Amino acid sequence: MKVPAGSAEEKFRELLDLIARLRSREGCPWDRSRTQADMAGYLIEEAYEVLEAIDGGASSAVMEELGDLLFQILFIARMSEEAGGFDIAAVLGAITQKMIRRHPHVFGDTRADNVDAVRTNWEQIKKEQEHKGADKASLCDGVPRSLSTLAKAQRITARASEVGFDWSDTGEVLKKVDEEIAEFRNALEKGDRKAMGEEAGDLLFTLVNLCRFAGVDAEAALRTSLGRFISRFGYIERKLAAEGKSPADSTLAEMDLLWNEAKMKPTERTP
Repeated sequence: MKVPAGSAEEKFRELLDLIARLRSREGCPWDRSRTQADMAGYLIEEAYEVLEAIDGGASSAVMEELGDLLFQILFIARMSEEAGGFDIAAVLGAITQKMIRRHPHVFGDTRADNVDAVRTNWEQIKKEQEHKGADKASLCDGVPRSLSTLAKAQRITARASEVGFDWSDTGEVLKKVDEEIAEFRNALEKGDRKAMGEEAGDLLFTLVNLCRFAGVDAEAALRTSLGRFISRFGYIERKLAAEGKSPADSTLAEMDLLWNEAKMKPTERTP
């Protein structure tokens, strides 16, 4: 069957051919020299750039960053194919079959009338089908090492919650937050840097749990807050520069005034 011009299939093949050319003897020396290990860092970087584009809300930016991420995925698959391993067709086939297994309420006879039921089925299927022979594996196994610490903490504590190791309600978590703040304050007053580090970690860990109880993605929440800070501080820098000054030349009171101005501007409220 002829692939229609301009179709997704045609564009996919064009990109595969481009990558093959880059990796060929007549291609790019830099691209030929890359290994899968080399590409790992780029893959993570591109994934975060997709997240930033989504947060920014510009469709064109999301499209561009998704393209960059797809390129990395196809590039790594090409390396495997050259080494006699899997190719992109195997990747596509494997993920298609996995998604069919994970959605028996769509492709089978299982009932799932709401999101909670879907999530419960999903996790059960992962345990039964994706981890056969791993009865003695730790609950924490399988969480990607490359996840950010915030995301990893939320993922692991969610797993612990599934087997009953959790607080009973948000109120208990809030009490734990107060307890951890008090313990950090005590370490701070004593000037014990080792204890401060430990208590700060416990406090952050408890706050991640609070986010989980509230249904908030801790990683996304912190990323959004950081984006707001960057945007608002950029406003301070621009306003001061218009006066021939920099933050280093200004008082805290001046910067606080501009910070509050930035908070009131709709264009400054998002990353």
